[in-house]
Parts: sequence; structure tokens; C-alpha cells
Amino acid sequence: MTLNRRKALSLGLGGIAFASIPGLSAAATIEELTNAFTGGVAPGTGGITLTTPEIAENGNTVPVSVDAPGAVAIMLLASGNPEPAVATFTFGPAAGRQFAATRIRLAKTQDVIAMAKMADGSVVQTQATVKVTIGGCGG
Repeated sequence: MTLNRRKALSLGLGGIAFASIPGLSAAATIEELTNAFTGGVAPGTGGITLTTPEIAENGNTVPVSVDAPGAVAIMLLASGNPEPAVATFTFGPAAGRQFAATRIRLAKTQDVIAMAKMADGSVVQTQATVKVTIGGCGG
């Protein structure tokens, strides 16, 4: 098969058209991410601490920390972001503490969700609402 300019252009435009079809987005929903992480186990409460600011003056760098003693994995989700999966941290048997701290980007005021998979197979969840202000004006 010889590739000429016309064929290359039609293949390129076809690829762009295919990528723009609604419903074929690579972004997963909160429910899909939760089911993949938990394996169908219903999340409980308690045993996990999520620390976030109540008001973030800059949505580009929001400090978040999660502490879940006894966890083998922690997942962070931001429900209002175009891509809700923020991070997943895994802990091996030599981990001294099951704690993670990072800075995340939030598109708008939304819930930040933390889930921890414990060593016994159970899953715990907590969430916090972070109000993102524009320019630190409290609105």
C-alpha cells in the first residue's frame, strides 16, 4: 500500500473525528474507579483520616494528606475534576507508616474522596469538601 498525501489526510481526519465522539472518553467515572479499587466490597467508615483545607485560595496546589494505619493501598479522587482519579499509593510490608501527602489540582469547589484498602480486604472511605476560591476572594 502506498501512502499518498490524500490517504494520510483522510486517516488523520478520521482519527480526529473518532476521538471526538462523545462517550468514548478515557476518563472513568467515580463509580467505575471505586469498583475497580474495591473489587465490589462496600466501603465502610473509620480508620482513615483525610486532611484538606476548607478553603483553597489556589486550586492549582491544594495540599492533601491521608493517614490509614494498616492499609495496603490508598486512592484519592476529586469528584469535580474532568479526570477524577488523582493518585493511588501502595504500601509494602516494610512500610513504617501508611501515610501519603501531596498537592493536587482542583478545577472547582468539590469533594475530595480518600479510600483505603486494608490488609484484611476491607475498604474504608472518607471525604471532605474543599471550596476553591478565585484569586483568594472567598467567592
